[in-house]
Order: sequence, then structure tokens, then C-alpha cells
Amino acid sequence: MTDTFLDLAPEGRVHRRVYTDPAIFDAEMDRIYGNAWLFVAHESHIAEPGQYVTAHLGERPMIVARHTDGEIYVFANRCTHRGMKVCGARRGSKKRFVCPYHGWAFATDGSLIGIPHGKGYNGKIDQKDPDLALDRAARVDSYRGFVFACKAEDGPSLTDYLGPMTRALDNMIDRAPGGEIEMTGGGFRQRYKGNWKLHMENANDLMHASIVHASSVDAAQAVADDMEDGEEDHALQMFKGNGLPLAMMDEVEIHGFPGGHSYMGGFYKEGPITQATDEDPVVAQYRKSMIDAYGENRAEDIMGWDTFNHLIYPNLILNPKHQQMRLLQPVSVDCTIVHSMCFRLKNAPEEMYRRSVRFLSALNSPASQITTDDIAMFNNIQIALDEADSDWIDLSRGLGHDRPHDNGGEIGAVGTSELPLRAQYAAWRDLMSQ
Repeated sequence: MTDTFLDLAPEGRVHRRVYTDPAIFDAEMDRIYGNAWLFVAHESHIAEPGQYVTAHLGERPMIVARHTDGEIYVFANRCTHRGMKVCGARRGSKKRFVCPYHGWAFATDGSLIGIPHGKGYNGKIDQKDPDLALDRAARVDSYRGFVFACKAEDGPSLTDYLGPMTRALDNMIDRAPGGEIEMTGGGFRQRYKGNWKLHMENANDLMHASIVHASSVDAAQAVADDMEDGEEDHALQMFKGNGLPLAMMDEVEIHGFPGGHSYMGGFYKEGPITQATDEDPVVAQYRKSMIDAYGENRAEDIMGWDTFNHLIYPNLILNPKHQQMRLLQPVSVDCTIVHSMCFRLKNAPEEMYRRSVRFLSALNSPASQITTDDIAMFNNIQIALDEADSDWIDLSRGLGHDRPHDNGGEIGAVGTSELPLRAQYAAWRDLMSQ
């Protein structure tokens, strides 16, 4: 079966079954999501003992909790008695988790601590039996407040797995004067009827933007033409940015790395969204707070790193410059939930957080013209792949012309290279062969 998987995704193309076959999806949940480090929480949500969030490792629902010993534990959100979900809330604080079906109680490290009417089991159940505890993730680690878990007992450490993506996390945190961020607000959740890989492939695909989003680009330009100079807001600049000619998109750097990770250079060239000019009073105030915290040279290095959409394979997308994060939750071979959220930069002007919220709403909310375009594409691709007469999908744009990267990956010869997709499928082949 392993050879079959590898035959389905040779370099430069992929078979449509990779998106449509439930058996392949099940294998991905076992081999990819079962071996990769997966983001599960930010420590700002679980700072105190008893605080928790719910998460997923692939399809598997989990609880992430800070225990009384100060450690973070990640364990199954499924009672070991009759399989009921133990916790239905997304986040909160508890001294213990009590199953709403028969009342079995579990500590915030997942251990069983109470069974109601225990004599009914005729002495055959020992609540200290480790098999009755909620099943823990094999490994849990954090990188500067970002908590990841892994089902596999063996494999690379978290920092080794992240590789060059640690710079994206560093930059996201260092953009806060003093280096502390917090996840705030509820964010958005959107479901689309397509395979989880479609969203990851699209995120760093510079070829699609001016074509898929043409209607929002045209609408934004029409509004901008009627406005006074200097009045354009984030949403207008975002929509217009997608309209860069393909020749200019080719000038944007695109990076792909071992492990399936990738990112692109920034492509917003004007307006407040660039954070590039002190003519904007909010940016001027923010730059001053950064210089006070880091010194001028270090502050300029942090703020000057102009990048977009850092993909941490298999399901996390970070945008450090705008304090954004997207997390994919695979549901089935043709169904995916996208969680979108943003962060507050502590000690930065409050307007920076408001801009982060506006960016989230304009780009990743159900009301976003950009997101609705993308989701329509994912839905239609899935339908077409289910019904296709031809079996193969081409990923060869730029193949053979990409050049080596200092960090061990490659840089696309042009920005519209499909290098990020090929990097993802190199990681897919590696993990699916295990």
C-alpha cells in the first residue's frame, strides 16, 4: 500500500484520488496527523491551573489543560466509560472534568478521580487503573507560548520539526514591544465541502489571486477611484493587492522547505496595510514603542521583515505582520473546518489590535469577499475531482527552475512557481511512506 501512495504523488503531479478517496484520507489521519507536531493552544488561554481549551489532533477531539503541577497536558475528549465527549465548551476553567452522561470525573491531567456509585461495578473497576485515564498525546511541547502536541512517541523535536518556521513565530512575538502576545476574541469558524489540502495549496499560490478575486479587486478599485487621497482602509488595500499583475506577482519571493513548510514575500505595496510609513500616526506611535523596547536597529529589523502566509505543515498558517492565524481541522475526505483568529501585541497601541481584527474580518470571515471566492473554488474543485474523466493534476509550474535556499529549502524562480505545493507533497510522500 505504501508504494501505491507514493505512486499517487510523483514530483510535479498528483492523482485525484488523493483528494477523493476516503481510504487515503484515513491513512493521512494516521500517518500525517499521527506523526506531525500539531498546534493545539496558545498559552495565553491556559495561563492558570484549571484553564483549558478544546482542540483536535486530526479528527480526534482533545482537551488541552494546565494542571495543578503547572504542566500542560493534552488528552482525549472522550470518556473511557461509554465514549461520551467529556467537555463541550471551547475554553474555560475547571477543577475537574465530569462526563455529562454517567458522571465519571477526570482531573486536569486526564487521570480518573471519581466514579459515581462505584459499588455497582462489583469491585471490578479500579479508578487508579491508567487504562481508564483519558488517553494523552505522546508528546507536548511549546515554542514561545505556542503549544503543539504529537501522537507519536518518536520523531523530531518540536524545534527541529518547525525548522525555519521558528523565525515566523519569533517575528510574530517580537512585534510586540517586550515580546508578549495574547490570543484574544473568538475568531471565526468556516466549513467548506472540500479536502483539507486544497486550502493549504491555495494559501501560497500567487497565480490564482488576480483571477479568482477579480470581482473584489474591481469593486475595490471602483470605490478607491471615488475617494480622496489617503482615505483607503485595510480592506480596500487588501482587495486591491490581489489585483497585482502576474508579472509583478512573479517578483514576489516564494519559499519552500523540507517538511512541507513554505511562505511568500509581502505583496501589499501601498496604504496603511503596509505599516511602512510614519505618516500614519498609529504606525509612528507603534514604531516609537518598538524602538523604546528594542533599540532602533533591532526594531527596524523586526518590523521590516515583510512576509505573508507562513505554512507550517500540515495545517497551520501564520501571518506575523498582521497577527493572524488559521488552523485547518480535517473532518472527512471532502469536508474541512477553518479556524481563523488573531492576536493582541501587548504594550503596543490598542489601535494595532483593532487593525488586526479588521484584517481578520476582511480576509478570513464569512463576510469576506476573498474567503468566499476561495471556498467557492474549493467546493467546485472537489465536485470536479469526484466526477473527473482525467486522473492527474499538474503541479509543475516552475519545476526544475527553483534555486537553493540558505535554510535548506528552495526559492521559486518566479513568484507564481508551484514550489510550495511540491514541498507539501514531498512531505506527504515522506509521512505516508512511514
